Amino acid sequence: MPLPSTIPSGARVVVRTAEGRDPADGRMKYRDYVGHVISWDGRTLKLNRDASANGERPAQSICLQAASIGALKHIPERPEPPRRHDTPHTV
Repeated sequence: MPLPSTIPSGARVVVRTAEGRDPADGRMKYRDYVGHVISWDGRTLKLNRDASANGERPAQSICLQAASIGALKHIPERPEPPRRHDTPHTV
């Protein structure tokens, strides 16, 4: 997959990287990273990785090399949680 020449800072993306073959079953293993782009120079993607939805992993800054990226696509922001009726609306 050809990677884009530019990615705007702040864009929310999902990046899939190949982790290699599992020694037990021989199948390829992949890891997905979801977060906001800090910078992209065509060789290194700096990403502010989102915290996990279940709270087990905090947000973190990571660097991914272009050679390890198998797929990259833009994704929408997480929806805001529903407000309670007794919570004032702020604009």
